[in-house]
Amino acid sequence: MAFGLKRQELREWKAKVSAGEIAFITHYWLEPRFPGIRTVTKVGCADVDKLKRWCHDNGLNPAYIHYRERYPHFDLIGHKQTEILLREGLADQLKRFGIR
Repeated sequence: MAFGLKRQELREWKAKVSAGEIAFITHYWLEPRFPGIRTVTKVGCADVDKLKRWCHDNGLNPAYIHYRERYPHFDLIGHKQTEILLREGLADQLKRFGIR
């Protein structure tokens, strides 16, 4: 279950993904399979080849891309989430969601 997003943030993420940009959106997340994980960052891009290259460039396995209708994305959690958000200049998302 996702929560902590503003509707406008989701619209902007969807627009960027649809336009073939690599787009990031972070939200609170509860998933029993991942105890202790409270957030996820979805890295989306409608250009799946571009998203696969992004995964490879960041040491991530593109086999875990979620092919969701018009919004394919990769879910970042844990230390990789922190590492990549910092590298992408998105420290504001770390602060906003209390990610360490």
